[in-house]
Amino acid sequence: MAGRQQRRRPPVTDGLMTTTGAVPAVAIRTCAAIIESNEICLIRRARPDGDQYSLPGGLLHPDEEVPAALARELKEELDLDVTALPDRPRLRWAQDQLTTRPGRTGTFRRLHLIHLLPLPRHVRATLPTTEQDAEDVTSVVWVPLAQAARLHLYPAIGTALSELTAPAGPPNDVLLPPITDQTYTWR
Repeated sequence: MAGRQQRRRPPVTDGLMTTTGAVPAVAIRTCAAIIESNEICLIRRARPDGDQYSLPGGLLHPDEEVPAALARELKEELDLDVTALPDRPRLRWAQDQLTTRPGRTGTFRRLHLIHLLPLPRHVRATLPTTEQDAEDVTSVVWVPLAQAARLHLYPAIGTALSELTAPAGPPNDVLLPPITDQTYTWR
């Protein structure tokens, strides 16, 4: 546009990614719903306001591809080598997160890429009972899918988990409802 200057926003940061352009950076978190015998693998974190359960996974490093990031995170957290499994993780859901977070200023933004990963029973038996790279006290737990759907999950996929136990029918949408301050409470 002749004669008009585009206003640039000041740098924005969430502690992990910074942008100075018109479009803010969004951190991508890749994770897996690891399923064996109708149970899901979760990482339980004891919090003052109650337990929080997370899907194993984490943030992509700069220039890292999603499959490589998921493989790295599962190896770091669970000592699980996905390249040795008969099935590969399959992207199933995406969930946007735009929340505030206790003790931080500004917004907390993530895009969660959630994969399904069926796990053979003999591999499940080899997984640790605590998260291998945790900075806080955690435990790796296996929870029946129906029960997991009612837990305080991160990302907030409880409703979507019901699809995994329902008789075959049309699958739920790939894009899950967003995580917002109205739909999620940090613990």
